[in-house]
Amino acid sequence: MASHREIARPSPVVLVVDDDPAVRNSLKFSLQTEGFVVRAYASGSELLSDPDLPDYGCVVVDQSMAEMTGLDLVASLRERHVALPAILITTNPSAAVRRRAAQAGVPVIEKPLLGDALSHGIHDALAHGGQPWCQ
Repeated sequence: MASHREIARPSPVVLVVDDDPAVRNSLKFSLQTEGFVVRAYASGSELLSDPDLPDYGCVVVDQSMAEMTGLDLVASLRERHVALPAILITTNPSAAVRRRAAQAGVPVIEKPLLGDALSHGIHDALAHGGQPWCQ
């Protein structure tokens, strides 16, 4: 009787987008120490210009960035058929931001990022099979 071999799924990649270098580097370091493969980007356009986005992973994006908001970046990714789930990080999100994120199916995690809320959010996103608009 032949045995069935599982096809190994590649390691998930967490794409961190934040225009604040201290926050970006801190998030990258923290997530790497938790075992995630992390790529960090200083802007939405930097991420959008990456020709080698992963098929499996999660986008962690700051809402308040200079050139485009995090939710605008997520919308641009969807327009390009990038189906990675996204998590929005922000300080004191307005009702409008919360509403727009909810409509897009993007969970909001408030800064400061205390405890393991972000790690749990990433694991939840990945557990949904990499489906877009994870909740």
